[in-house]
Amino acid sequence: MTECLLNCPLCKSGNILNHLLIKDHAVSNKEFTLFRCGDCELLFTNPRPKEEEIGPYYDFREYYSHGNQVQNFTQWLYKKIRKSSIRRKLELINGLTKSRSLLDYGCGTGEFLQEAKRQRWIVRGIEPSEKARTQAIKKLPSGVVETLSEVPELEAYDVVTLFHVLEHIHRLRDTINKITSHLKSNGYLVIAVPNPESPDAKHYGKDWAGYDVPRHLYHFSRQSISIFQEQFELELVRVEPLVYDSYYVSLLSEGYKNQGSGLISRYFKAFIQGYRSNQKARRLGNYSSNIFIFKKK
Repeated sequence: MTECLLNCPLCKSGNILNHLLIKDHAVSNKEFTLFRCGDCELLFTNPRPKEEEIGPYYDFREYYSHGNQVQNFTQWLYKKIRKSSIRRKLELINGLTKSRSLLDYGCGTGEFLQEAKRQRWIVRGIEPSEKARTQAIKKLPSGVVETLSEVPELEAYDVVTLFHVLEHIHRLRDTINKITSHLKSNGYLVIAVPNPESPDAKHYGKDWAGYDVPRHLYHFSRQSISIFQEQFELELVRVEPLVYDSYYVSLLSEGYKNQGSGLISRYFKAFIQGYRSNQKARRLGNYSSNIFIFKKK
């Protein structure tokens, strides 16, 4: 079953238009339509699987964020890059505040929270996926729950993070309003999302792996991020790049675009394109993925 949206899920505008047809290369081989909001520029999957029925679309070996086992070279590389990314993320939030309470929404298998706790953060994670949550609980026995409703209403945090999670949330406005209610005054909301305006997105077009339909429900341009900021009464403090993402997304995109090519060829082309994407992005800041740091007003 699917649900069809008649209004933009971000700004509620009815000015929405059919934009692009994208294939789910990972699981179903079905095609999904991206709509574009004429007011805030948000791209969103429409129609989309219902929240209670989207689970099977996450059930594939290459969905690495929900697993810990290493089964191939690409997954081994992903794990290595994830360790570096975790260090970078901790450096980032360590520089935001001297107070150290952290809520990670969509914490996956818990590696980021585990390292944050080791660095003396008071942590809590939310992870809807049972597979990932089971592994996260092993690392943090009392620190991970399934839903935001399990977090006490008066529990507030200095930092709330959503690293590549915002694009997966069905009830977008309701969820973000609840998340910001758990932010302390002058607390920070840190969000990482893929960038449909990046050089690699433009290079690969409909084969860009960052679209990842139907798992990715939304795609945020700079304009839609600006509207996001207004809608939820946030102040954008700064934007940081995720430079590794261009290589990983380019590798997946090469596989989608050139399905008959060999592994070495895909790696070579992905490295070249990832490097070029980052070089072009240095001028405009339109990296394959960006981290947006907001402060609660």
